Amino acid sequence: MIKKAGLASVFTFVVLFFAAMAFAQTDPGVQSASRGTGAALQAVQSDDNGNNPGLNAFFQDGLKRFQDLESVSGSPTNNNGLGPRFNSNSCSSCHAQPVAGGTGAASNPQFTFAGSPVAPKDATPFFITATGPTREARFPFFFNSNGSANTNNPNGGVEDLFTVSGRSDGGACSLPQPSFAAAQAANNIIFRIPTPVFGAGLMENLDDSTLLKNRATNLNNNFGISGNFNHNGNDGTITRFGWKAQNKSLHIFAGEAYNVEMGISNLLFTQDRPLPGEDGNGGTVSTGLPSTCLNLAGIGYPEDNSNPNSTPNAAVLDDVSAFANFMRGLAPPPTGSVVLNGQTVPASSISNGASLFSAIGCATCHNPTPGSTQVSSSTATTSGAGSLSLAPVPAFSDIEIHHMGSGLADNVSQGGAGGDQFRTAPLWGLGQRIFLLHDGRTTDLNAAIDAHSSNGSEANTVEGNFDNLSPSQKQDLLNFLRSL
Repeated sequence: MIKKAGLASVFTFVVLFFAAMAFAQTDPGVQSASRGTGAALQAVQSDDNGNNPGLNAFFQDGLKRFQDLESVSGSPTNNNGLGPRFNSNSCSSCHAQPVAGGTGAASNPQFTFAGSPVAPKDATPFFITATGPTREARFPFFFNSNGSANTNNPNGGVEDLFTVSGRSDGGACSLPQPSFAAAQAANNIIFRIPTPVFGAGLMENLDDSTLLKNRATNLNNNFGISGNFNHNGNDGTITRFGWKAQNKSLHIFAGEAYNVEMGISNLLFTQDRPLPGEDGNGGTVSTGLPSTCLNLAGIGYPEDNSNPNSTPNAAVLDDVSAFANFMRGLAPPPTGSVVLNGQTVPASSISNGASLFSAIGCATCHNPTPGSTQVSSSTATTSGAGSLSLAPVPAFSDIEIHHMGSGLADNVSQGGAGGDQFRTAPLWGLGQRIFLLHDGRTTDLNAAIDAHSSNGSEANTVEGNFDNLSPSQKQDLLNFLRSL
């Protein structure tokens, strides 16, 4: 009996020990308490105290349009021409967590589209699930005639998930979905999730010289981190939006998304968009979209245009400009307290985690701020609470692109960003994000940090430093991340 009791005691100790170990390294998870995320900049809410009257009206108008459900035709307010191919039918369906402007929500709207009036003749792709991440798909390479990936023929364009085929407002347009199963069999498919746009106006108003000076500071490190910038192909300036920092401005970011994600032509992207293989890319002969899939809304091109005869003032803008105004006016996501296993985490733990974040090298890329903005003509030209002018940008990003190694590589090049390079993801708002990394492969911060280490990654030393922390130190760092 004594021996049995002794063994039981040892067993209990072991169980409790490992339970404590697991607890000490637990991602607190998505923080549900409201932090005020999604509010407009204070300067926008107050219309800049008379300096820019009507500014809030433009923001609110953009927010409304951001949430509109688009149709192909037939609706006087949603008549911009969804399709012929699309990933979703509203900006906010992808940018929903925790509020409009964020990233993918816990309930994936894409899962409901196939077989419904939204996409009646389509099937749900294998990688879209009811509670999984909202995603777009890309094929890194075009295919050989035998179905294998031709690694000498790069693709990388978005392969839209759904079509307007069979819709009551889709006319005679009939298009097949891409063969996602064949792409999976050829190991030639990658995914992207939506990036949140809170605080995007501040990032847009960072001057190149500020970013370059910050990079020079970042290069002075002992962690093996280099980093560079992606650049615009037209004027050569630094680009900053998207997973590979491939887009220059919020206007371009919004215009491309309207065209690529919803199939709507606009003043920046003026044609209906075929798939990459349908547009003659990859050296293949193609005739583009069939005539039955052009001008489906019957209003001509571009489908999203300005409205010079409309009132009030905000209504004159095209949707893309309205989207950009909304994103530009969004305040940075506030930080907040953290709850772990039903208990509020002590402030001392978050403070210690912030110190460790810098000490082990995370802040070498995830800079607490890369600098302050230039004077803005969009809000008051003097610095102040909630202005775009002369304001720090607490994005926890250097806006640079970095080699992230074979484990995260997606073999897609965009601008100057190669197949394993990604923009340092801004961490502000991380406490309320569900899906992590560029493809949404995990919801656990531990797994996301671990994925930073692989062959060729600039983050290998830093990730190793994290691994060498004590369990309690790791917990402090995770608590800090979820406070952002």
